[in-house]
Amino acid sequence: MDSSAPSRARGGRRNGRQARSAQELRSYARDRLIESRLTPNAISAAGLVGNLIAAGLVTQRLFFLAGIAFILGSTMDTLDGRYSRMSGKGTLFGAFLDSTLDRIEEGIVLAAVAGYFAAVGDDFAAAMCVIAVLGSLMVSYTRARAEALGVECKVGLATRPVRVVILSVGLVFAKGAGLGDFELLAPAIYVIAALTTLTAIQRVWHVKNELSSETAGPPEL
Repeated sequence: MDSSAPSRARGGRRNGRQARSAQELRSYARDRLIESRLTPNAISAAGLVGNLIAAGLVTQRLFFLAGIAFILGSTMDTLDGRYSRMSGKGTLFGAFLDSTLDRIEEGIVLAAVAGYFAAVGDDFAAAMCVIAVLGSLMVSYTRARAEALGVECKVGLATRPVRVVILSVGLVFAKGAGLGDFELLAPAIYVIAALTTLTAIQRVWHVKNELSSETAGPPEL
């Protein structure tokens, strides 16, 4: 007989109780949050504040703190939509406000980064920030227009979460951020500029193909 079997059984029961306790805690926290007066719009506003702080810290060249503020602000951006669906407090205006603020927040931080590069004389990196802003806007715009035409358009790599991760890494590991001798801010901007441009082109091509197939209709028998 395996003498370790009772120990494994006790361990399994203990892990099961811990899992149930964690699930009950999450359920309790979720229910209290839903019952609170917190609204999705308030979470969106908190995300805007976080990104404004991040932009201000970039202008002061406090890149590590800017990265933390950007991560926190962007986390609020991802939570507001989920909380809206979970709580049932969402409105059509709230969804519109969320999308609008997302574009503003990303543009503000990238504009601050562009200002930094311009101040240190890196004109190419500053120009790439402009391309990154334009590309990010086009990624969102092409999806919105496609969906208005009844075409689902989620193709491409440079989605909002991916852009947030790349820029966060660039800020946290920027020159002078204090995390070793790194300079990843400029490369992060180059990657965002390239991926957003590619994604916008992919989405235009995807919509063209989808609309062409719908126009052609079913083949004649």
